[in-house]
Amino acid sequence: MSALYLLVAASIAVAGTFLAAFIWSVRSNQFEDQKGASMRMLYDNDTNRVSKS
Repeated sequence: MSALYLLVAASIAVAGTFLAAFIWSVRSNQFEDQKGASMRMLYDNDTNRVSKS
């Protein structure tokens, strides 16, 4: 039974760590630009193309 208490305490600690990391990332504006990366792949970029001769 003591192992069960240890596992519950460990899972609460891990969940608390993930919650703290999520709150930190929201407060530091990590999720501010939601469309930038998805639209960036649609831009035409000629510098990466290799011409075949």
